[in-house]
Amino acid sequence: MASPSGPALPHPPLEGTARIWGTVALSAATFMNVLDTSIANVSLPSIAGDLGVSSNQGTWVITSFAVANAIAVPLTGWLSQRFGQVRLFMTSVMLFVITSWLCGLAPNMTVLIAARALQGFVAGPMIPLSQALLLSSYPKALAGLAMAMWAMTTLVAPVMGPLLGGWITDNISWPWIFYINIPVGFLATSIVWSIFRKRESPTKSLPIDSVGLALLVVWVSSMQVMLDLGKEHDWFNSGMVQALAVIAVIGFLAFVAWELTEKHPVVDLSLFQNRNFWAGAVAMSVGYGLFFGNVVLLPLWLQQYMGYTATDAGMVMAPVGLLAIVLSPWVGKNVSKHDPRRFATIAFLVFALVLWMRSNFNTQASFGTILIPTLVQGVAMAFFFIPLVTITLSEMTPERIPAASGLSNFIRITAGAIGTSVATTVWENRATLHHAQLAESINQGNATATGILSGLSTSGMDSQQALAQVNRLIDQQAFMLAANDVFYASAAMFLLLIPLIWLAHAPKKGDAGASDAAAGAH
Repeated sequence: MASPSGPALPHPPLEGTARIWGTVALSAATFMNVLDTSIANVSLPSIAGDLGVSSNQGTWVITSFAVANAIAVPLTGWLSQRFGQVRLFMTSVMLFVITSWLCGLAPNMTVLIAARALQGFVAGPMIPLSQALLLSSYPKALAGLAMAMWAMTTLVAPVMGPLLGGWITDNISWPWIFYINIPVGFLATSIVWSIFRKRESPTKSLPIDSVGLALLVVWVSSMQVMLDLGKEHDWFNSGMVQALAVIAVIGFLAFVAWELTEKHPVVDLSLFQNRNFWAGAVAMSVGYGLFFGNVVLLPLWLQQYMGYTATDAGMVMAPVGLLAIVLSPWVGKNVSKHDPRRFATIAFLVFALVLWMRSNFNTQASFGTILIPTLVQGVAMAFFFIPLVTITLSEMTPERIPAASGLSNFIRITAGAIGTSVATTVWENRATLHHAQLAESINQGNATATGILSGLSTSGMDSQQALAQVNRLIDQQAFMLAANDVFYASAAMFLLLIPLIWLAHAPKKGDAGASDAAAGAH
């Protein structure tokens, strides 16, 4: 029901135990959402194996969630005004619980991907609405503290995700990485309803840009399916991949043309007229795509070719948030006092250093050697989100900040899905090249190769078994070298992004955009 005309009075801040429990419930829902972006990473080999598909197809579990989530983010503003923030948040959490249950029950990869896409779509409003409800629960003087507490959950989740996902996969079964959302979701929903049901935001009927939304779904979905299927169908030698590419391009051009002329666009493309917005949004999105692609690639390599269990791979990935948790409050406190372009530059330099360190891995790398770059990466994460969102929003007027935050998040999440597909595709292609080059050296003229084959024959293997064993060793080397190539190229791309940051104007010290950055950083 629409609220009466005239401005609605804001609800007073919560006090005492209501504020504490409200914060806990909202943070738990956010934690559950962010956890699901990382918990499946280390479980991909087990999921792919159980459902009888390749590891490349297993990455669709990640990309389907990300793409659907990205499509839902721009709709949050319209949905919250139409149905109310509290009702929309409650509905989003409960649908997230139901789709999590469906993910765990999935009998095959097709059903799992469909359930993950639904899960990603219904999860879209959860994070922005948890921020909005949390900020309404605190007085303005404590807004910074509220967002710092909220941000801690989004930093702890990437630490817990790989550890929890690995342990569950090794000790129970992978469906339980989805089932654990059910009790958390029910608990968060019941607490939020008891505290916030009388604090509903005013609602009003607004037109929905249905044509723009349909075009958005068409071009984003076509592009992502093209990226996911291309590596299995020889890319543009496949008529299906060509058709998807054409649909994606035409859909994108039609989407841009429509949105630029629509009175109530689902995505406000006029925001790109602002230099700080496009420079910050592009730098953050490309950087996030590189980061997320490598976050998916590393546990795949460790489990498939280094003999790591899902738990061990999770332990390697988990420390990524430790230094981020320590440094993020300091960055958030000081980003308005210093030039955020300097902070963002530090983030990209550290990301480049981390990936360069990984590009020197070999098949003999110890657990500690692989762990160190992950630990250092926490520094980059702390200096990445808040400064870049500060730059992106620094020249936005208050009424345009929600649209700008929604659009930048849409681009970032989409870039993460693209980064996953591109990283795994390049990894496979480079591994094929390295395998061919290494296999050429296995001949009678190579003393090392003949010595290895002779040793294997002496141990009781026939010639076919010996060659199969050598092929496995070549596979391990080829995929290691391919991973090194991806890490090295990613490091170079992070360095190339630094000049883009400096195309933006320096935000004024103490700019309002800095405080809004904390709210939109994740």
